[in-house]
Amino acid sequence: MSENKKIAKITALAITFNEEENVKRYVESLSFADEIIFVDSQSTDKTVEIAEQMGVRVLQRKFDDFSNQRNYAIDQAANDWIIFFDLDEIITKELELEIKNTILNSNNKVAFFVKRNFFFMGKNIKFGGWQNDKAIRLFNKNFCKYNGNLVHEEVKANGSISVLKNKVNHYSYKNFDNYNDKLNLYSMLQAENLYIKKIKPSAYHLIFRPFYRFVWQYFFRLGILDAKEGFILAYVHSFSVFKRYLQLWMMYRKID
Repeated sequence: MSENKKIAKITALAITFNEEENVKRYVESLSFADEIIFVDSQSTDKTVEIAEQMGVRVLQRKFDDFSNQRNYAIDQAANDWIIFFDLDEIITKELELEIKNTILNSNNKVAFFVKRNFFFMGKNIKFGGWQNDKAIRLFNKNFCKYNGNLVHEEVKANGSISVLKNKVNHYSYKNFDNYNDKLNLYSMLQAENLYIKKIKPSAYHLIFRPFYRFVWQYFFRLGILDAKEGFILAYVHSFSVFKRYLQLWMMYRKID
């Protein structure tokens, strides 16, 4: 084992807004990191206070989009190896051990996907497309940046990528209003992205695309097997597609 591998250090990054109920658990689960940085979007609860009391370095940046927020966070990291989980994701001890061993033996890999167990309304969702849910959560910042998407941003890696064996538990659902607010934000940012690309909405987008999203998620991806939770997820995500194109239509109306 080389000396460089022995001394490889980790920076844990997160973007935050009103996450006071998750901060303590998140920071404790990342106690193995050499540095923890939050880029906060002007939280109005105790997120910043709790984080700073636990030794987290908190930076304020007005939110514009997810890629910019995450790339700004990467630029603040003192270390090359980055772990970038969300505060509603729980890092288990098994995943912690795998992350540390992976960094020591990366074998020229520059980024690693982490699979996610998605929980909604207290239920572990196993179908509807969630069974394949994964995201790059561990990477070397010298070879990776977020792709610039306003929403549903992804890490673009200049090098080899692998997949970790252990999963992270993803508790995205606090309550229905909170989950719906997230989807509203995603819809707005997706609409802005489509507007930049000069895509104009039509009846096809407003009627067929939401219908297809529901059918795809509920039937083709077997969301029906997740019972009522599967139906609710298919419905709210299909309605989110409708809102995306409705917001896009309203953007064009403003300039008419």
